[in-house]
Amino acid sequence: MKNSDVDPATVEVIRNYLTSAASEMQRTLIRTAYNTIVYEIKDFGLSLYDSDLNLVADSPGLTLFLGANDYSLKKGVEHIGEENFEDGDVVIMNYPYWSSGHTLDVCVIMPIFVADELKGYAVSRAHLLDIGQKDPGYVLDSTDVHQEGLLFPGTKLYKAGELDEEIRDLLRFNTRVPDKVIGDINAQIAALRTGKERFVDLYEKYGADTVEASIDRILSYGEENAHNAVEELPDGTWNAVDYADGAIDDDDLLRIETTVTIDGDEMTVDFSGSSDQVEAPFNVPIGMTQTVARLCLKTITTPDEESNAGHYAPLNVEVPEDNLYNPSYPAPTFAVWPAMLAVDVIYKALAKGMPDRIPASSGGDILSITVFGENPKTGKQIVEATNQGVGWGATQDHDGGSALMHISETMVQNIPIEVLENKAPVVIDRLELRQDSGGPGRNRGGLGIRRDFRFTHEIGALSIIQKTETAGWGLEGGEANSKNAVVLYPDTEQELSTGMMRNTFQPGESLSNRSAGGGGYGDPYERDPERVLEDVIDEYVSRESAREDYGVVVTEDLEIDWEATESLRD
Repeated sequence: MKNSDVDPATVEVIRNYLTSAASEMQRTLIRTAYNTIVYEIKDFGLSLYDSDLNLVADSPGLTLFLGANDYSLKKGVEHIGEENFEDGDVVIMNYPYWSSGHTLDVCVIMPIFVADELKGYAVSRAHLLDIGQKDPGYVLDSTDVHQEGLLFPGTKLYKAGELDEEIRDLLRFNTRVPDKVIGDINAQIAALRTGKERFVDLYEKYGADTVEASIDRILSYGEENAHNAVEELPDGTWNAVDYADGAIDDDDLLRIETTVTIDGDEMTVDFSGSSDQVEAPFNVPIGMTQTVARLCLKTITTPDEESNAGHYAPLNVEVPEDNLYNPSYPAPTFAVWPAMLAVDVIYKALAKGMPDRIPASSGGDILSITVFGENPKTGKQIVEATNQGVGWGATQDHDGGSALMHISETMVQNIPIEVLENKAPVVIDRLELRQDSGGPGRNRGGLGIRRDFRFTHEIGALSIIQKTETAGWGLEGGEANSKNAVVLYPDTEQELSTGMMRNTFQPGESLSNRSAGGGGYGDPYERDPERVLEDVIDEYVSRESAREDYGVVVTEDLEIDWEATESLRD
């Protein structure tokens, strides 16, 4: 059957069926997962592929996982050999240079056979709590990948439907939390089986010719739309630079440089100017680097269309080997935070060519706090990760959003306070918007958050924040936002502001996680004084900031002193 022989209604039914199947995979994973970072935060990505390894549908929980499984699937098939797959196989992979993530982001791959013929693949990526890395939680000071846990290059956990108990035991005895790790892998497999069943049902209902011709149409349509959208953007080459904090007790910042070129209907993102790979866990595997660029392309071309391989056809990603964004073995990759920061840097470059389409800087990080150690109630080991919203940058049309997840993970959620306090010996004493954290502008940047943790028993905690040394940026005269910070022992003589730390806390001790706001857009003196007054009343902006940053004098009675404001603005 030729591509053109399929009627459009059937193509659309099959497209929606595939999307629905991916969504059903997600529901299965959430219902069966053991780990809050999976079922609460949604740190996962699920994908369906045809036999040519083209993405036909996905259901990312973490936005940065848009198409992230593509590279790992290709490497897995290359490693095992397509001819060596059997119906019922389940393959696990976390070798970071192939799996597009750090070792905890374990990919599980399941081939899909229809009438004994390989027709596609289902892939799940999810963050496991522990894979035998040298430290519980996150590793903050690894110098090579072998300190970061057990490595699977593409290993069959199930062979023709039969569990390999030796591989399972290898996993079980090389993790601090075996029940949760094995449980989450089983949840991933359950999700893949759901996707496989729906894929097979589709073939049995419509037949191979119709399904495959429809998939060809879906991919062609996605590619055509993406190329057309890129062609409508202005041509040019734009460069941007920003920095990640780097390692603890190291003054050397990590350079993030992107050069973005749009030429006709093609877009190229070049990371060549970024730092060389480092002997610290901040290197970003090439598969994840490609995904960062894909995310940015998707948001400015086909943001309202369900993702498929065609949408990424216009994109080229260039990174030399041994670069921060294309590390070589044995470079460590455990804390891949520069991947999140790179999203903002690509937008920063694009803003130079199309400031009307791009927002100012976001808060630039995901501000992760992880609590780990022995649960005082059960005596079992716990690892509970949290993340935190930031302010988004303002645009030419509106203020930035407040307390939103960083754009690299906008589809995830934070852990509710009630869940965290039940899982770990911690009490959240304070959760509020950070006044004055948004960058001033004609449109103001969104606000970040302050969240204060108080520990009720002796327990370990660590933070991973890579955007504390430098602020973001405003656009078109807008000003920069605040900076991120973790403040240890706030309001005591031991108070210390940091970004990365690992520490043991005693009962009653605390830390304060403070996220940055977004950058402003346009001259702050062009902001309507009435809007500034509303911000002061809402406590988004202080009276001092209203005067100093916006030239608006607000009295103690929360009224505008118009004469003083006009004089100040003049």
